Amino acid sequence: MKQRITYLLHEAGGVDPVTLDVGKDSIKLPGLKAAKEWRVTLGTRELPKEVSSVLEQSHEIHIRWSAEWNYDAVTPFSSRVPSGFHIFYTPGENASSDTLCPLLGQIFGDAVECASVKESFSTPPILSERFAMSAKYQYYKPLARLTKFIGYLSSTMCDSSDFSCHSQVASLAQASSLDLDYDMISHALRVTAYWDWAVAADGSQGVWDETLHLQPSSDALEVGILNVEKANEEGEIALSGLLTVVGEDTKPSATMFSFPARHHAVSKQPEELSFETSFRQPTGLHPTLELKFPANALIQPDESCALHAYLTLPSSVFIDRYQLSDPLFLASQNLIALRSLSGATDLEAPVWTTPQWGSAALLELAHPETPSVNNDTWSVTVPLHTRYMLPSTDGTHTAHIPWPAVFWACEAEDGLKMSVNPFDRTNIGYDGLFGPKTLFHHIGASAETKTLMETLEIPVLDKTKTGFVDIGTGVTVLLGFLWVLWSMIKGNSKATSEAGKKE
Repeated sequence: MKQRITYLLHEAGGVDPVTLDVGKDSIKLPGLKAAKEWRVTLGTRELPKEVSSVLEQSHEIHIRWSAEWNYDAVTPFSSRVPSGFHIFYTPGENASSDTLCPLLGQIFGDAVECASVKESFSTPPILSERFAMSAKYQYYKPLARLTKFIGYLSSTMCDSSDFSCHSQVASLAQASSLDLDYDMISHALRVTAYWDWAVAADGSQGVWDETLHLQPSSDALEVGILNVEKANEEGEIALSGLLTVVGEDTKPSATMFSFPARHHAVSKQPEELSFETSFRQPTGLHPTLELKFPANALIQPDESCALHAYLTLPSSVFIDRYQLSDPLFLASQNLIALRSLSGATDLEAPVWTTPQWGSAALLELAHPETPSVNNDTWSVTVPLHTRYMLPSTDGTHTAHIPWPAVFWACEAEDGLKMSVNPFDRTNIGYDGLFGPKTLFHHIGASAETKTLMETLEIPVLDKTKTGFVDIGTGVTVLLGFLWVLWSMIKGNSKATSEAGKKE
């Protein structure tokens, strides 16, 4: 097992190396105001048997979880996915389609609701055979907390007396995002968790004043405390700070390095660019999702950049691809085009005949041709539709719709090698819909936003107010049956009587 823990300081100035207490197998932090990434790499032999057996049948599997609460994705951890639980999966040649879903339910809980890969997963489109980067199958479900996952890790990966291990695992309850990656080339599982801030006891923003220990089962523990610097080259990120290999170094080492990166945070100068998402009221059976931007800040980073939104919709809600093929209608919604749509896209199918998780859509959004000098709002609307639903006891069905991932997709300069980025993040759904030389400039939610999940109340038949329909239908069917029976008896009796008269 190898561990790498990186702290990205929120304030410039760095940390005095003297304040770091480096021991033989530990390092004590002085109280850092920083974002944190914790990456653990495990071989399949270090994993529970039920996990390793499924992984060894997989060509690749990538799990992405993002919190429902609003958080700050700082550089170089700028990439975002819609809130919830995502899986991108390519099975091996002899993989069983019935082993992955039970394991996911065991690890992440019944909220995953996965029947089998063939039934529940969708197949993302490959827009470019030459630059195909997508896994074969995709799955999504809203998942508010990692409670079940934390319990599974504590019971299978930590000894009962290892309080440090239990504490580290429990800290995942405050994580902003979680990634799990496996591929058949490395035969290793990489677990990456991200926190935008330390969480104090009262739930407010705190500091990292923890002591990190090199575990007996760990081969290496690398700790970095870094600041973001100004990069010299376009498309690159520069970092400086202190690095310590616990168990080998007696003091931190100063470092400065830069690397090409595919994911960047949108520059917040001169105006802060963010967005808000909501449903126009009333929603009804054809809700409209609205995205709002400050028009004076919605400026292209480069002429090659196009504004996009990536949505994941549950099976109860869908996009009509034919409606979004009309240029005039698209223009009225401030949309350019529907670039990709996959998953449950049948326009007429009711929800009970739709086994797939839902659908994923990539939309190109329009933006102001010239920057606004006023504090105007630029609004983009996405028309949605709901499927036929089963009746309920309160006349509604609740659907949870995550906020989309919104970003500028730009052309990268030739020669940039993204793979050298130690914090590179791929397989997040939409990156496979672009070429490998694409730069993503991500736009976050406004600071006032508390949750990144919208609740949609879909009107359905109220069973408590329509009991007479069942009774009336039953009575009508019974009366119809009796009438048919009476008609048959009457007709038979008449035929018998006429036959008797002839005799």
